[in-house]
Amino acid sequence: MKVIGVIPARMASTRFPGKPLVDIGGKPMIQHVYERCLESDALDAIYVATDHQEIKAVVEDFGGQVMLTGSDHLNGTSRCYELVSKLEEKPDIVINIQGDEPFFESSCLTTLVDCFRRDATDIASLAKKIEHAAEVENPSVVKLVFNEENQALYFSRAAIPFCQHAEQGAYFKHIGIYAYRWSVLKQLPDLPVSPLEEAEKLEQLRWLANGFKIQLGFTQHDSNSVDTPADLVALKKQFNIHD
Repeated sequence: MKVIGVIPARMASTRFPGKPLVDIGGKPMIQHVYERCLESDALDAIYVATDHQEIKAVVEDFGGQVMLTGSDHLNGTSRCYELVSKLEEKPDIVINIQGDEPFFESSCLTTLVDCFRRDATDIASLAKKIEHAAEVENPSVVKLVFNEENQALYFSRAAIPFCQHAEQGAYFKHIGIYAYRWSVLKQLPDLPVSPLEEAEKLEQLRWLANGFKIQLGFTQHDSNSVDTPADLVALKKQFNIHD
């Protein structure tokens, strides 16, 4: 089974323009992400998919593989699809790795690949048990519910499931990294936006609405995504990084 990692990276982030190239401890963010991928034995190849020549030049400078993709992509899934569609040899599995999580846990990639040992798995993602009560009511933290085979049933910004007594509830958060079979990924960009996706602003609800199965792996590692300059300040403080 051939597995590749694709790191979508765009310059024009609304909340943090130029985010992939911000300096973290002497390296651009995109390099930190790439090097985390290199730590994993789960990947046969790693590519950065970008819409900007400056990002491409930086990736090439540190020795990474990179490919220019269009500037009109609405999400990382379609950017991943474009890159893989240009490869001469297609992989079996494509992992969409968030380009704004410079210190993600590389072992999570193995957890994702293991999900494809089930033939029924179309897409895989990660979940983590929520440990802090404030996250349950935070709409920025996406919650999920799943069946007894650990297949996702629904994702929501609301607190799901509803529990009559809070102490009886076990809440799980979504860790937003995806892996797809190539045969599935090439179908996703053409799917119409679903009403649930439009309501929640969660792309994965489109896939569920169209019958694709999302297998969940479980992790103890939280995400540390950098969405804003304030997130970058907090991350540097958390990891004791000085400018």
